[in-house]
Amino acid sequence: MKVHHLRPAPGAKSAKVRVGRGEGGKRGKTAGRGTKGTKARYQVPAGFQGGTTPLHMRFPKLRGFKNPFKTEYQVVNLDKLSALYPDGGDVTVEDLVAKGAVRDGHPVKVLGTGEIGVKVAVTAHAFSASAKDKIEAAGGSATTA
Repeated sequence: MKVHHLRPAPGAKSAKVRVGRGEGGKRGKTAGRGTKGTKARYQVPAGFQGGTTPLHMRFPKLRGFKNPFKTEYQVVNLDKLSALYPDGGDVTVEDLVAKGAVRDGHPVKVLGTGEIGVKVAVTAHAFSASAKDKIEAAGGSATTA
């Protein structure tokens, strides 16, 4: 069997119904639209609400602006670090990418949720104050990349 042998199933394709072509046939004259009224004369827009002010115009506009230059950090908490590195050691952004904790190509910020009990030397793009304090209290170091 080849592609040119394929045919649609019987009854799968039906011819387009031509309406409004003379008064003799079934769909002549008003062409299935009934008589008079807006819907008989022209098509109403999909979101038309009968002349009422539309919902999207009644709602207030968004205030302020969004800074296009804002740095979006990927977040790693201390409890995640202690789970990934139970024996401590050196932690870099590349290590975190390799372990699947963060994605490559985005800056990483370490936050202080949770506790860390092992000595880790963390290198990241940013640290919260509490994360830096907890890492240094455990005997480790926090270095900004």
